[in-house]
Amino acid sequence: MKANLSSAASERSERFRRKGTLLRWTAIAAVLTTAAVLQASQAPNGADAVALRARGLELGYNLDHADATAAFRAAAAANPDHAAAWRSVAASMWISVLFEQGAVTAEDFLGRTGSPMGRTPPSPEFEKSFHDALNRAIALSEARLNDQTRGHVGREGQKEDADALYQLGAAYGFLASYTATIEGSLRKGLGPARSAYNAHERVLQLDPSRKDAGLIVGLYRYMVASMPIWSRMLAYAAGFGGDRERGIRMIEEAAAFPSDVQPNARFSLIVIYNREQRYDDALRVIGELQRQFPRNRLLWLEEGTTAFRANRIADAIRAYERGLAMLAADRRPRAFGEEARWHYDYGAALAAAGDNARAERELRVALEDRSHEGLRGRIHLELGKLTTDRTRAADEFYVAANLCGAVNDVVCVKDAAARLRKARR
Repeated sequence: MKANLSSAASERSERFRRKGTLLRWTAIAAVLTTAAVLQASQAPNGADAVALRARGLELGYNLDHADATAAFRAAAAANPDHAAAWRSVAASMWISVLFEQGAVTAEDFLGRTGSPMGRTPPSPEFEKSFHDALNRAIALSEARLNDQTRGHVGREGQKEDADALYQLGAAYGFLASYTATIEGSLRKGLGPARSAYNAHERVLQLDPSRKDAGLIVGLYRYMVASMPIWSRMLAYAAGFGGDRERGIRMIEEAAAFPSDVQPNARFSLIVIYNREQRYDDALRVIGELQRQFPRNRLLWLEEGTTAFRANRIADAIRAYERGLAMLAADRRPRAFGEEARWHYDYGAALAAAGDNARAERELRVALEDRSHEGLRGRIHLELGKLTTDRTRAADEFYVAANLCGAVNDVVCVKDAAARLRKARR
């Protein structure tokens, strides 16, 4: 690879990243959340459905992953005509795939370790099961909405219409997220994304108290406002609205509103506050989630990466060490490349603190674990920074640029290319 590799490759990578950002955004909130384990096996009745969904959500945010779909399927069996349970089945399946493929923090969607696109697709059996559940949620929502439109008047009728629209928009929101993150089809996901946005905007018009509907609308408004001008014009033409501050405010209101999506809204705020460099706010939300979901070890990884961005290196190291201790004691499944991520982030923080010997040991451990090429590229980049041997450094930067370029990690490619040029002078 030539030292000037960054120009064309980085430009292509940046265009790719921006193109996919809008459709991926509704997935960001759920990246840290896997689903739930259900310990009860007795046949539920209709009154159990709400409790089963709540149990599934609570355990899911604590990373009890394997039996999440069973929990929500039990809820669907208890109330098969309600769209929420079927949507939850599809959502838990989708999140489990993201987890298995190595999406463990919101940072995965910010470009630090490469794009989530292009990972190994799930099996045809999984695809069918996912779409069967989500299509059922959509069909039930549409049927309910059609029933609600038969002569409802007054405030109560508006609330019923709003809830039917909410269920439909939420189902389309998951379809858009899945299409963008798993199938990698941006164009195919545009229609469901627009349907989700429009439905939830209408919910807010019919019933302004439904702050949970503000999550999807707020996320899209924030992201559209953050886009370059031409991308923004295309989003407006597609029917999306903008307004950065309003978008953030809507997500904050959803995060304060008791509902099934309240934790998702809080995870979304972690990403947004990091983008806005509001690190104190991000750390506050992470602390709230840690207290709410104390067995979610990934929240300590999130704390460490946020503290690292805020240049609070000692705090980052403490968070990583706490999380690594939790990881060592945790016998539950790991995400693909999770251990490598922990050791990489910890090593990078140690390097920032000037503890180069320990940093290199952690980075070498990270290389021994299975992980994506983008993360391996980042590890080689850090190793190159640590050595004073110019030849060895150039070798590390060369490898880093190749690996990061393969996953369109533009930040890593630019950094590695610049350091490679300097090392070769």
